[in-house]
Amino acid sequence: MAKGTIIRQDILAPKIAVKVRPGQFVIVRVNETGERIPLTVADKDAFSGIITLIFQVVGKTTALMRSLNEGDFLKDVVGPLGKPADVNKVGTVLMTGGGTGVAILHHIAKAFKEAGNYVIGITGARTRDMLILENEMEYICDELVITTDDGTYGEMGFVTDPLKKYLDERYDIKLVYAIGPIIMMKNVVNLTGKYDVPTMVSLNPIMIDGTGMCGGCRVKIDNETKFCCVDGPDFDGFKVDFEELMKRNSLYLQDEKDSLLFSIR
Repeated sequence: MAKGTIIRQDILAPKIAVKVRPGQFVIVRVNETGERIPLTVADKDAFSGIITLIFQVVGKTTALMRSLNEGDFLKDVVGPLGKPADVNKVGTVLMTGGGTGVAILHHIAKAFKEAGNYVIGITGARTRDMLILENEMEYICDELVITTDDGTYGEMGFVTDPLKKYLDERYDIKLVYAIGPIIMMKNVVNLTGKYDVPTMVSLNPIMIDGTGMCGGCRVKIDNETKFCCVDGPDFDGFKVDFEELMKRNSLYLQDEKDSLLFSIR
């Protein structure tokens, strides 16, 4: 799958495919001199040994990954890493995803459905062209609402709009999951907090080694420093310091843009 800058790759990694659970991630290195980047597994097929990764091209490494063809090799794929999502039968769960966060949400929503829950999905993107996994989410969810910022498809607006409607009209929602841009997750948590509905988020801070050694992925949870790679990536949304997370994640945005420009020259 390739939708503009959003790329899907199915990777043969049998040992990871057998062990990986929803919410966990891998760290990928394209070549000997390449950087290591974390990508959460969007799906797996343990029988065929395939894991699915979906990512957006934002820097040199993701641009290099986009250039790979069927049959090419990655230098390293390390995983599964991180703690898996805590999946139980709780009743009605509402899964909200934005952008490429829907890829992560898909694997977790699938697990909640298989556990016997009633799954409501809300997925969104800036435009119709950037929507992903619509058919897959429709298959999993008992109800699915799609939003686009510009109204080119589904309901016009943000995922928080139908989320508020559901929270106003239903009293059986036991859990909300929010995965996507940091500002989206922050807004979801601000909303669900008014209804006192437990809310989990999957965080994506700057990450280097993925094993808790470097401290690059530190996040503040309930005023305590945690390492996303070993303590997460899923956390109680009400305990996340989103302001600090946004500041840390914006530190190298210009470097990413510069590396991408350099890689395509």
